Amino acid sequence: MKLGLFGGSFDPIHCGHIEPVKAARRELGLDRVIYLPTARPPHKQRQVLVPAVQRYTMVELALLDQPRFLVSPFEMGSERPAYAVDSVRHFRGKFPDAELFLIMGSDSFSELDQWREWREIVSLAQIAVLVRPGTVPADSEALPYPPELASLVRERRAFLVHNAALAVSSSELRRLLAAGADLPRGWMLESVVNYIQKYSLYR
Repeated sequence: MKLGLFGGSFDPIHCGHIEPVKAARRELGLDRVIYLPTARPPHKQRQVLVPAVQRYTMVELALLDQPRFLVSPFEMGSERPAYAVDSVRHFRGKFPDAELFLIMGSDSFSELDQWREWREIVSLAQIAVLVRPGTVPADSEALPYPPELASLVRERRAFLVHNAALAVSSSELRRLLAAGADLPRGWMLESVVNYIQKYSLYR
């Protein structure tokens, strides 16, 4: 089995969290992708987030029509920040025979060598890097990543998954939702928007 892991704060989840992951699933032949809403992201400890249980619910709603995409509460229960290495260890232990892929954006991959115990992460899982067309040179000698990370790509331990650019961000969505403004078409699923409006999550 090929299993993908995709973590984030998802505050809120939007189509930019879904369509590129679909591309990764198709390109890498993943059987399942597990989304991991994070209760306390290490890099956003000062940011005020919507309560974790509501962000988890939004992810569930967004993925109802995606039978190969599941949601796990693994990163929800800890009082301390959730680190990717802990999640990778957990799912490697739970699925010892699976081919494991940690999915992340290109910006995150460029900083992977600053993550806690990052070398253990890449020893336990392959990396799927979501990149927008034209942002990463085709020449493997000119990859815009630190040397050790570029080597992962050349050694095929990290895979660049090119996908259509979606000009959408959670921060811009929060701003629009707080202002009660109309959202651009195709940015969010209606089920998630209805949930946000029902509970006035960003106002």
